[in-house]
Amino acid sequence: MEIGIYTFGERTTDPETGQLISPGERLRRLLEEIELADQVGLDVFGVGEHHRPDYTVSAPAIVLAAAAERTKQIRLTSAVTVLSSDDPVRVFQQFATLDLISQGRAEIMVGRGSFIESFPLFGYDLNDYNDLFEEKLQLLLKLRESERITWKGKHRPPLDDRGVYPRPERPLPVWVAVGGTPESAIRAGKFGLPMALGIIGGMPERFAPFVQFHREAAREAGHKTPRLSINSHGFIAETSQKAADTAFPAFKMMMDRIGRERGWAPMTREQFEFSRSLRGADFVGSPQDVIEKILFQHEIFGHDRFLLQLTVGTLPHKKVLRAIELLGTEVAPVVKRELTQKGASS
Repeated sequence: MEIGIYTFGERTTDPETGQLISPGERLRRLLEEIELADQVGLDVFGVGEHHRPDYTVSAPAIVLAAAAERTKQIRLTSAVTVLSSDDPVRVFQQFATLDLISQGRAEIMVGRGSFIESFPLFGYDLNDYNDLFEEKLQLLLKLRESERITWKGKHRPPLDDRGVYPRPERPLPVWVAVGGTPESAIRAGKFGLPMALGIIGGMPERFAPFVQFHREAAREAGHKTPRLSINSHGFIAETSQKAADTAFPAFKMMMDRIGRERGWAPMTREQFEFSRSLRGADFVGSPQDVIEKILFQHEIFGHDRFLLQLTVGTLPHKKVLRAIELLGTEVAPVVKRELTQKGASS
């Protein structure tokens, strides 16, 4: 199993200073986080696109290109690229460039986006939410296949035997991020694309049908079983209590802020504690807690990758770095060893 981290580069009040963190400081911290993740042997780091004041990353490829020069092995992916409101040609060019800079470590994780700010920002109609994504995903995959392309759609000017450059030295991996709709899982399967399933609430086993839909759709379309990532919120400290006490204020602040926009009730400590239990969605605890939970979910999903969003709201930077270190040095080796032994004995 590949194990890694994703972030949106949140920009909220720093708990150590009581001040709103500056965009520049958050981005500097983010690059330190990616560099450390590479040093401790994590496999993947993802950076998500948003167009809101409480997040700093609106251009993932630029952040990842900066990280490419500070890292050696770790794969660098968007998490996600909001393809519906972007131009697939530019997305392909940006990540092809990143792939060349990083010597073959770039990936693209595309999605429709859980926030809608990018649609009016770039002049798209939310009524076209589904059509935009499907059409642009098809174009992105064609760009991956062919140097020159002729194409016509509804939401972008046509292409008439145009070359798209630079070309990466290998086909760019494209993942589809899926939240709460079975249709999205089925679409990813039909295209034979790996799926990143976001589980940030509720009981994980209720998402098992999404995995089945994805795999069945791929099989029916004649594809091999695509890869699967589980992407979830969490935080790690030396003890379970330290992790919970550090993470809860930031989790609550961020989730309550989003909840006010979407009609959710404020998060209680009781809800938070359940969410970090074995049957909950969040991976907040000691290294052993997180190991047990990854292995528990692997029994449900059989996934190939696990990505953890460590910074749900601004946390003390030194504690974030320590969490990355624990994930890379204590959690990942045990999970990989356990799954390797299980595979050898099955």
